[in-house]
Amino acid sequence: MNGKRVLVTGAGTGVGTGVALEFAKEGAAVALHYSRSAEGAEKAVAEIRDAGGTAELFQADFNETDEVRRLGHEAVEFLGGLDVLVNNAGITTNVPFEEVTEDQYDLLYNVNIKAQFFLTQTVLPALEKSTGASVINLTSVHAFAGMTEHSIYAGTKGAIVAFTRELSLELIQKGVRVNAIAPGWIEVPNHHKVLGEDFDWENARKSLPAGFVGQPSDIGQLAIFLSSEKSRYIIGQTLIIDGGQSVIMPNTGDFRERREYRFGQGYVPGLK
Repeated sequence: MNGKRVLVTGAGTGVGTGVALEFAKEGAAVALHYSRSAEGAEKAVAEIRDAGGTAELFQADFNETDEVRRLGHEAVEFLGGLDVLVNNAGITTNVPFEEVTEDQYDLLYNVNIKAQFFLTQTVLPALEKSTGASVINLTSVHAFAGMTEHSIYAGTKGAIVAFTRELSLELIQKGVRVNAIAPGWIEVPNHHKVLGEDFDWENARKSLPAGFVGQPSDIGQLAIFLSSEKSRYIIGQTLIIDGGQSVIMPNTGDFRERREYRFGQGYVPGLK
């Protein structure tokens, strides 16, 4: 990533902060966007600069398209161009379907998908001037499996998968590759805040085939791969990174336990 110019949205906390730091560690100049809380992004910018890197902080309310466009222009101006756009910004909420309000619906769709759409459109002229430019959209495993009370959130994440697939066909003609990342469980500060101090993280780790809950840096490393020449043949794909969470067949018990029953007795050789 030496010499690459990268814009990471939603870098004020969690995955976005981790992605920005990973790009900087690999030599990229990074523009970090935040919406409400600047603390995490400010710390990341300071860390990058202390290590001799280039970084700057930008604020924009992604519920407002004018601010989305302003961010794009300001980030490109600071970086002197753009090679990689990481559309990470997003809001998660769980509300029973019958209680969802129009304001809640509009907010999540504006921030999670509409902002991705128009930010990418805004910075496209800069990406076209780059060699090997890449757009990486963050979606979620919620796009592929259901979880109650996530009707708004899951809808936005499914839209990102379809948007990524279609956009990749248009932008590859302009020399820009588009892919998406669908994280599963990633340990971020908000989880500790929402789940509380008594949450059993050890049990959570055991529930995943990987044996641990993913970290923001894991998403950052995948984003770096997708924006490098090593992934030049990957176009329009959504890569799931979830520690094996989505490969477990539901309603089959603990995947670590051996089955007490045996299908095929009497007609499959070697079974008793």
